[in-house]
Amino acid sequence: MSQPGVPETVLVIDDDYAIRLSCGKILAKMGLRAETFEDGARGLDGVATAKPDMVIVDLKMPGISGMEVITRVHEIDPQIVIVVITGYATIDTAVQAMKCGAYDFLPKPFSPDELRLIVNRGLERRRLAMESMRHEIEQTVLKRRFVTFVSHQLRTPLVAIHQYLDVLRHLDQTSDTAARRQEWLDRCLARIDELQNLIADWLTLARVEGGTLFKERVKVDLNQVIREILKTYQQMAEAENVLLEASLPDGLFVWGDRSCMSVLFDNLITNAIKYNKPGGSVTVSGTESRGEVVITVADTGVGIPEECRPFLFEEFFRVKNDGLKKTAGTGLGLPICRKIVSEMGGTIHVESEAGAGSTFRVRLPAWREPEGADGSQNHAGQAANIDCR
Repeated sequence: MSQPGVPETVLVIDDDYAIRLSCGKILAKMGLRAETFEDGARGLDGVATAKPDMVIVDLKMPGISGMEVITRVHEIDPQIVIVVITGYATIDTAVQAMKCGAYDFLPKPFSPDELRLIVNRGLERRRLAMESMRHEIEQTVLKRRFVTFVSHQLRTPLVAIHQYLDVLRHLDQTSDTAARRQEWLDRCLARIDELQNLIADWLTLARVEGGTLFKERVKVDLNQVIREILKTYQQMAEAENVLLEASLPDGLFVWGDRSCMSVLFDNLITNAIKYNKPGGSVTVSGTESRGEVVITVADTGVGIPEECRPFLFEEFFRVKNDGLKKTAGTGLGLPICRKIVSEMGGTIHVESEAGAGSTFRVRLPAWREPEGADGSQNHAGQAANIDCR
């Protein structure tokens, strides 16, 4: 396919000079690069050299026939769009050309408008096909990178654990052996925790990608969900010397999966604690307005450098900056948050200033009373719930 800014190329193969001349002029006026050839052999050489986006070929030519040209063009590049033209148009020849791989059929004589229409339509099909191919290639590359990266992430703590256990096996019996043994055991346990967190996040991400994250949508009280999370991490915050605060009015209800809501705000709140400063604070606030619930998680922590913000929600991305606080993590928490919010029809946005803290703002559609006295229009699903963790 032509590069951006470079005209698309159309080859015309026809033994009729008048057809070649008129097609060349029409195509040039369309802003396309046109090349013309008087027979199939020269035309095929042109296809191999020019690598066109489209070939317009006459079916009835001396030497190599149009049908054979179609077959051989697709041997060179199956993505080239082929339009056949002929003065002997019949249903049988059209069907035969299509079976050989032609995209469309244009009987002679044809008007400039007919040619422009079929060329534009064929080139648009080519663009869509190439875009789809690029997307498939990108997805394949991303999947390979994903598997490679996860394999590395799994292997690293396993190698470390193996080394720690080897050290334990060869510890000399001295007065401090017990303390040293405990140190290496603690290191093993820390690495095992890393593995468990990575596997849990990976499985959650796989469920999101597979469309199995939400099995039921019910009325979820975000006030209750978030306050339970804050209570769970109160001890962790105290150990980090971080103050947890909440400003959550009653009635913050959304349609969703409760366990997925827990995963979403668990990730945001724990990040706000881990990346905070001693003596800092985490404030969770919520409002409902115009049919949506807005939850804000703000911290007074280390903040995020501007150049890193566009990549925060990419899988495995972690901010690397010597000036920032170093914390354990998988690099999957925020991508999972984004996917959960997107699945619910909401948005997540971050504002941050390096050294001054970060604010994550989640917008979700608010729960509404079902229409009808019997609640028959309640759009919550009836399938069994699934744990996102």
